[in-house]
Amino acid sequence: MTEIFVKFRDNSFMTTAALQENGQTIIKDSKKYDLKNTAIDAPEVGTVYGVALNLEQDISGLGDVLYEKPYQKPPKAPVLYMKPQNTVTGPNAFVPMPPDTDSLSMGPGLGVVIGKTACRVQQEDALDYVSGYTIVNDISIPNDSVFRPAVRQKCGDSFCPIGPWITSKSAIQDPNQLTVSLFINGTLEQQYNTSEMIRSVPKLIADVTEFMTLSPGDVLIAGVPLRSPSAKRGDSITIQIPSIGSLQHSITGGGGEWL
Repeated sequence: MTEIFVKFRDNSFMTTAALQENGQTIIKDSKKYDLKNTAIDAPEVGTVYGVALNLEQDISGLGDVLYEKPYQKPPKAPVLYMKPQNTVTGPNAFVPMPPDTDSLSMGPGLGVVIGKTACRVQQEDALDYVSGYTIVNDISIPNDSVFRPAVRQKCGDSFCPIGPWITSKSAIQDPNQLTVSLFINGTLEQQYNTSEMIRSVPKLIADVTEFMTLSPGDVLIAGVPLRSPSAKRGDSITIQIPSIGSLQHSITGGGGEWL
């Protein structure tokens, strides 16, 4: 069984539980909860930070664009942006489609959850500051902004589904060897491995905490492909990461109510 931190819909706080190997049953205080009949909320998290241009495919795909004005070279430091609290939603949520667009870019990623205050952390010690891992969909309205991620396009309501829980770091042997798979309406649309990231999880934590402090509960989305598939109204989205779980949600025309 795998130790997880989960927030049941009928509780106001996170709780520690065990996930059975079938991935469909949670055990808490000797009681079994079938996920098909159990409502789960988004994990309680702090500030969620996205990291742009952290995949090798993004840098190679941009080619000469990286050397054009005004930057004229690839970024040396992590390119960060925030996903504010209005974007955070949980598993099995309906994500509302803004009225001025007919598609949304999906952003499947590994969420690295910080467990204790991290400031100027050394790379070799970085994983000591991690409490666990979760799944994130960094949703955005399609746009061409690269070096400066577009706030308006990335910060819509419910544009950051997270969950379905936080898996204890002890269950993940190597966060730099995880396959991230995106399905739209049951069809595999995108897949990559965290080994393809320019900055590994420890390197990313070290580089970020060199210039800013991360607090317990903060989440770093380790890397999201720059060019991801788009989803439309009515589409069903599933993101899977082995040893963590499966995050599901749907795209709707508006509202933001739950399944």
